Amino acid sequence: MHTMKISVVIPTMNEEESIGEVINEVNEALSERDFEVLIVDTNSTDKTREIARAKGARVIDEPRRGYGRAYKTGFEKADGDIIVTLDADCTYPAETIPKLVVMIEKEGYEFISTDRLSELSEGVMGAMHRFGNWVLKTTANLLFGTKLKDSQSGMWAFKKSALIHLNVTSDGMPFSEEIKIEAIKKGVNFKEVPIDYRERKGEAKIRSWKDGWKNFKFLFKKRFG
Repeated sequence: MHTMKISVVIPTMNEEESIGEVINEVNEALSERDFEVLIVDTNSTDKTREIARAKGARVIDEPRRGYGRAYKTGFEKADGDIIVTLDADCTYPAETIPKLVVMIEKEGYEFISTDRLSELSEGVMGAMHRFGNWVLKTTANLLFGTKLKDSQSGMWAFKKSALIHLNVTSDGMPFSEEIKIEAIKKGVNFKEVPIDYRERKGEAKIRSWKDGWKNFKFLFKKRFG
């Protein structure tokens, strides 16, 4: 008998090309579970919200910009015992969600992060992007004594109750690396699981150099600031 409710939180900004497909995949993956889909939307000017509502998602308006800010708002509003995160661009495999949830329910893990890089298919991620991920992962591991394989992955599953232990300060892109570092450092039962990362749909929001540099600087600020 399943008792834990699952909240799938997805930040959006003008994702009409892909959001419907992502929600369909989640609905299908979790059809036998008690779940909700929360879309945290930052001022979309296209049909993202309408499509999301039509597919049964709850839409939360968060006019304040920032990847981390969107997630903080989503986590606060989530009703689930287990929270799962996804991007809105079809890159993360929603069909993996039940497997991650079962690991939390049956194996005692409190935070599972996914690793896009170990089994990355040819051509899915450019060489520069791969190198940037390697630099950030290596820097995080050196500074914090962690053993992360992918510090930048945006798909996680965790017990909502674990959040009280985590002091996540970033409202921007560094939120992703920070929440993993916090989970490990605070002794939350943490595991990384390889996933099949896919090519994105729609226009990329990430500005590789600018966001990469911000993430890099943030690691030093968090460690020594």
